[in-house]
Amino acid sequence: MKTLFLSFSAFLLMSFALVNLDKMAYVLYNSKGIKTNYDQLLAEAKKADIVLFGELHDNPMSHWLQRELTQDLYNDKKENLVLGAEMFEADDQIALNEYLSGKTSEKTMKEEVKLWNNFVTDYKPLLDIAKKNHLKFIACNIPRRYANMVYLRGESALDSIEAEAKKWIAPYPIKYDSTLKCYKEIFENAGGHGGQNLPKSQAYKDATMAHFILKNWSKGKTFIHYNGAYHSNYHQAIEWYLKQQNPDLKILVISTTEQQDNNKLEEKAVNSGDFIICTPASMTKTYK
Repeated sequence: MKTLFLSFSAFLLMSFALVNLDKMAYVLYNSKGIKTNYDQLLAEAKKADIVLFGELHDNPMSHWLQRELTQDLYNDKKENLVLGAEMFEADDQIALNEYLSGKTSEKTMKEEVKLWNNFVTDYKPLLDIAKKNHLKFIACNIPRRYANMVYLRGESALDSIEAEAKKWIAPYPIKYDSTLKCYKEIFENAGGHGGQNLPKSQAYKDATMAHFILKNWSKGKTFIHYNGAYHSNYHQAIEWYLKQQNPDLKILVISTTEQQDNNKLEEKAVNSGDFIICTPASMTKTYK
């Protein structure tokens, strides 16, 4: 009996050791910080009108899951799936369309479109899904030069741009709520430098992304949008602008966070999304 007890104790110790040594590349949580799984995420994404997939730009797990979710949504939605991203600026839409339709080569597209430095590893796989399956991929972001104009000189600076260029920006002046957490934090972190122009330039990005999402979404379709998590965390920013125009939209927010220990979601990340991808802070980055 004593031998049996010792053997059982040794087994328990080994089991605990294995648990402690198990390194999870990511853990998926729901909005309340309770562990969930990818199947549940996919099921909810299938029911959404719009999926805001908030990434950390250099986090490989969020990029991998973006690809997996997009492919699985396509398998279900087929031509009723629309893709879009912060990482492409609205004035590049024609060049992007020409590449997706096969009119131009990848080389030409890379020369013409303002691509992020992690395009090949992180965003080209998403573009490939669109190209292969003849899906729309929408360049949703405001051209950076115009967001910079708002930051440097205020939104009235946009009055000076050509009428054609205004098509690449959300109709303005936009609604703006400086009390929203996403903009209040920007203002406070900057120590008030530049007044409201800095957070308002961020709001112009959010409003423009929302504008082009809605412009390319229709009932019965699912639009999956890839953006930095800050642009959709806590159901603010992009979602706030979407709901200003259509409060009945079913929007699913996915967030990404990094922690030293991803076995329990930290309080600050709770409610940041309907689903939260939590990865170790030591996770290898896709770029520096």
